[in-house]
Amino acid sequence: SKIEPFYKGGKVQVSKDENYIFCTCGSRINVLEISTGKIVHSVEHDDQEDITSFALSSDDEVKLLHRALLLKQWDWRQAQCTRSWRAIHTAPVASMDFDSTSTLLATGGCDGTIKIWDVVKQYCTHNLRGSSGVVHLVQFHPDISRLKLFSSSMDCSIWMWDLSTSLCVCMLQSHYSAVTSLSFSPDGDTMISSGRDKICTVWDLKQQNAKRAIPVYEAVEGVIFLPENQDFSQIGVKNPKLHFVTAGSKGSLLKSVVVYLCVSLSPMFFPPSSKKDDNPRSLTHLLLLPASSRLATVTAEHNITLYQLAGLTTLQQFVGYNDEVLDVKFLGKDDSHIVVATNSCQLKVFELLTNSCQILYGHTDTVLSLDVFRKGSLFASCAKDRSVCVWQMDSGHVRCVARGTSHTNAVGCISCSRMKASFVASGSLDCTVKVWDLPADLTAAEESIQQLTLRTTEKAHDKDVNSVAVSPNDKLLASASQDRTAKLWSLAGEGNLGLLGVFRGHRRGVWTVCFSPVDQVLATSSADGTTKLWSLQDFSCLKTFEGHDASVLKVIFVSRGTQLLTSGSDGLVKLWTIKTNECVKTLDAHQDKVWGLHGNRRDNRMVTGSADSNITVWEDVTEMEVAEEQAKQEEQILKQQELSNLLQEKKYLKALGLAISLDQPHTVLTVIKAIRQTEDSSELLEKTVLKLRVDQKEALLRYCGVWNTNAKNCQDAQVVLQVLLTHVPPEELLQYQGARTHLEGLVPYTERHMQRIGRLLQASMFLNYMWQKMRVVGEPSRWD
Repeated sequence: SKIEPFYKGGKVQVSKDENYIFCTCGSRINVLEISTGKIVHSVEHDDQEDITSFALSSDDEVKLLHRALLLKQWDWRQAQCTRSWRAIHTAPVASMDFDSTSTLLATGGCDGTIKIWDVVKQYCTHNLRGSSGVVHLVQFHPDISRLKLFSSSMDCSIWMWDLSTSLCVCMLQSHYSAVTSLSFSPDGDTMISSGRDKICTVWDLKQQNAKRAIPVYEAVEGVIFLPENQDFSQIGVKNPKLHFVTAGSKGSLLKSVVVYLCVSLSPMFFPPSSKKDDNPRSLTHLLLLPASSRLATVTAEHNITLYQLAGLTTLQQFVGYNDEVLDVKFLGKDDSHIVVATNSCQLKVFELLTNSCQILYGHTDTVLSLDVFRKGSLFASCAKDRSVCVWQMDSGHVRCVARGTSHTNAVGCISCSRMKASFVASGSLDCTVKVWDLPADLTAAEESIQQLTLRTTEKAHDKDVNSVAVSPNDKLLASASQDRTAKLWSLAGEGNLGLLGVFRGHRRGVWTVCFSPVDQVLATSSADGTTKLWSLQDFSCLKTFEGHDASVLKVIFVSRGTQLLTSGSDGLVKLWTIKTNECVKTLDAHQDKVWGLHGNRRDNRMVTGSADSNITVWEDVTEMEVAEEQAKQEEQILKQQELSNLLQEKKYLKALGLAISLDQPHTVLTVIKAIRQTEDSSELLEKTVLKLRVDQKEALLRYCGVWNTNAKNCQDAQVVLQVLLTHVPPEELLQYQGARTHLEGLVPYTERHMQRIGRLLQASMFLNYMWQKMRVVGEPSRWD
């Protein structure tokens, strides 16, 4: 399976059946299935131009998108463009919207005009002029019988158009910045608008005036009315009046009643928001899924979150774009989750079954490395903010339980104890290695974060420490550095680390160290493109693996210590057999540096994460391939036995069909020879060949080309070819797959056989002549 980018900003829309999310990703529109978190469809055109806008019809059948001043209509399930036409706009289309009947489409252009299209009859019905600047919002009134269209442009007004007269009925003016969203009450008489001027305005559409302006104290990007006749008491709604929900720059949802001031929801539902205007957690879209009583929000970091509407509790969260993946590890019981460090200060925990993600806040700068304790519910992280954090997963929920800050520079690597969760080791750009003891009881305080106890600090290397690893018995520690060396330390004694030896041999910085799970050897990978195995006894190099054309960034042991997996900055992952020094498999699934590489505890899966923002989960299929090969061999043996029985019973048609299905030209030739050895062989062969299916005749023609290359078998090939050429029309014969190639290959060998037979015939005629002309000189006649 794969976790890949599917949303990089722009419009997001949910299908009417609420099963799919449509979102733009550069020149593509991806269709995300909500239940599985997988991309099930992708619409992309050949010209590779970015899509400026798109709209999905209300019946989920038609999708319109705009690029290069063209409107394209797509059948998104088949990923086929059904038709395209010029948008008539003189500038790109900025906004699009379908009416509730999926008949009319409104397009708002950067040229200040609005055009209405009849998608069914395929013509432009209205050309509405008067807006100033980019028309960034167009929306039909949900009651199509009113024939009303609302739009907004750079003048911050809301224009209400009467489509029966093509005139602007009125301009609703209340906002002082761009209007971002409109929502209509169930009866269609009340509308609410939101803007980046931090107010929401309630409009009476019958009187065409503003009822009131409600301050919400943040730039609002989306607003929706709550459905009627539902219980929202969990979020403070205690009366049946109109309520609405807003999403804005502070990154939290707000609910309000028309007659009361806006009230913020409890912070337990949402992460703490920043007071800065450029808060990356700010919400950019708000969508209502009425049939399933859910809300969907989109953040500035391209995360899509689904909430249960009644209590506004988080149901699912999808990450649209991961940026560079710096590390990835399996997590949880049965390795059901993965934790990912991307080029940000947040950690992301993905559930592999649904791709739903939990975002962890704790570090204040880019997280660089991760490691997991043996049980899989505890893991540690380190970051550029010079801190080390320990996290605990409990029933799918992850929280930070301990933290340590003592390094004087960015912490670039971390390793957890293997026997039990007792300590972590960290390596830093300050050239030191530190060992931290975990608190005795991590569950003592539910909310507070405990402090890690620093056991020891050692000036380990002359340059940055790139990697640290704890041995399987927790008694040794290995470190690797940019100074081209790896070192082995003793953890057995109290106090300082004891240096046991130095591994020298790499020509460039060493990126990773890893202990073997079964042998007393250490693996290192380096920027010189090699991976080396070292003895822990005498620190000598045992083996060197060369194959990557660039730096080898990670190395791990798999297959119970008999094989190595390495990943490089060339985007390749290679599988090596240690005993033979041989690269047995190269996996090419990434386009950039593969920083993350980890195997699960059952040793049958691994996960890779790359700077191309893709995360790939791989499965070991060795046993499956061996079983398939064994099953195939057994099937071949059974078919061979069946073939022998058919030949014995002289059931030549079934025998020939079975031999062709085995795709063995020699076996088919054996059947042909058996047929030719019978009485009336020519008639029997003709009947048998002509009863074959077309695909079997195609295979027979192909085999004839093979047999004809050998003088011993050319007569059998020519006999079969005679039957085909005599009884199969040339038009039908040329329809066979590769017929021209096979026939062209037959010609030169056939000519050679004809010349050989001609020479043989001449020689036999000369022999016959000599026989006729010879006079036998016998013994002198004897006279009695």
